[in-house]
Amino acid sequence: MAALWAAGEPLSTAQLQTALDPGLAYNTVQTILVRMHDKGLVERRTAGRGHVYWPARDAATAAAQQMRAVLDGPADRQAVLRRFTNDLAEEDLATLRALLEGDQP
Repeated sequence: MAALWAAGEPLSTAQLQTALDPGLAYNTVQTILVRMHDKGLVERRTAGRGHVYWPARDAATAAAQQMRAVLDGPADRQAVLRRFTNDLAEEDLATLRALLEGDQP
């Protein structure tokens, strides 16, 4: 996903293979892209004889969804939030406080 976000434009399987690792098998990259498409992580359109792919969500949205999934999981929500905030830099804590108070940092 990082390579697709960094590209800023749709990539073909071959372009993504080159961006990731030219030694990576083309079929491996293609299989992963198809699976990611099936899961709704990437979108695609036909381009020539193949497809080009791009992220279905921006990186911030995807990260927020992952965080929400962890909070909705079986773990103790309060413990997860406590551990998460314990590791934040003071600047990030200030941003979080401002967001919780309804202010835009």
